[in-house]
Amino acid sequence: MTLKKPNQTLDKNWPCIPVNYSRLIARELELQIRELPDLLQATNLSTEQFTQDDALLSVNQQVQVFQNALALSQDEALGLRLGKRLTPLTHGMMGLLANSSPNILKMLEAIRAFLPTRMNLAHLTIHADARYLECRVTFDMDASENVVRSISESVAIAFFECAKFVLGRPLHEATTHFSHAEPPYVNAYKTSIPGKLQFDQTAVMVKFPIEICEIPNASASEQNYALAYQQCETILKQLYSEKGSFKYQVQKLMLSHPNEALTEDDAAASLFLSKRSLYRKLNAEGTSFRKIKEEILAQRAIDYLRDETMSVEAIAMQLNYHDSANFRRAFKRWFTRTPDQYRRENIG
Repeated sequence: MTLKKPNQTLDKNWPCIPVNYSRLIARELELQIRELPDLLQATNLSTEQFTQDDALLSVNQQVQVFQNALALSQDEALGLRLGKRLTPLTHGMMGLLANSSPNILKMLEAIRAFLPTRMNLAHLTIHADARYLECRVTFDMDASENVVRSISESVAIAFFECAKFVLGRPLHEATTHFSHAEPPYVNAYKTSIPGKLQFDQTAVMVKFPIEICEIPNASASEQNYALAYQQCETILKQLYSEKGSFKYQVQKLMLSHPNEALTEDDAAASLFLSKRSLYRKLNAEGTSFRKIKEEILAQRAIDYLRDETMSVEAIAMQLNYHDSANFRRAFKRWFTRTPDQYRRENIG
């Protein structure tokens, strides 16, 4: 599977970043509900909006939240603390893809391709030669030195958490480059980031021996990898092709929660709209919540049917149909044939 990098950039004011990262910040600072306005100062976000599970932030809002967090914590090492909370599962479908990757190289390629679906303020480039692999991070944001340093720390630890899952051990062979000067709390780096550290470098980068890429992931799942890749690819394509549409926003919410039943009320709240307003906006784009949901379910059904080991009943359960008869009726409405007929004619 290969995916070309789009020759487009995203508007920093367009909300793409899941709110769960900022909610992890609030949790790390042990903030109470009444204290959230301090974290949200100058973001134009209300506490009610912030507490919606599927809310999305723009790059500028995310940077402001980080700036506010540093001021509230009075702790220069906050980035390291936050990085420890960024386990692979905090990255949604991209995290599942990373965990399912067959090796470190495939993991990095997946993150490079799909990082815009989670954190579009950072970009990865990968370079490999006969001896080493280098993974470089560049940031596309207007931020203070302290914020850039703290986000660099969090991103580095998040990478090593993903690498640890794939390798089954810490990546001690790595050398991590930071563009900022060695901080006074450098000893905290040594307990948080494995391998060697270098400061005052030209870029934020992790470098390690190329042979590490050949170590197989003992927990790799070919099926999970393929399904997660398809979902991430769909999200990314829609992000660039329809990034200004409410249809895209609803699609992304649905695709980010494949095993949960997202209601129209939930989607409206996540987009800071009333249910009626969301209906009007989708109607103006020639679609509806139900139509978007059925389009996604139909595509998922086909994807699952390609796995001949999955029964129609199992597929129905995966798609949240508690009665397989209801799924069969819906499938016939979508494709004018039953799932078994479709499988025989198009896949078998």
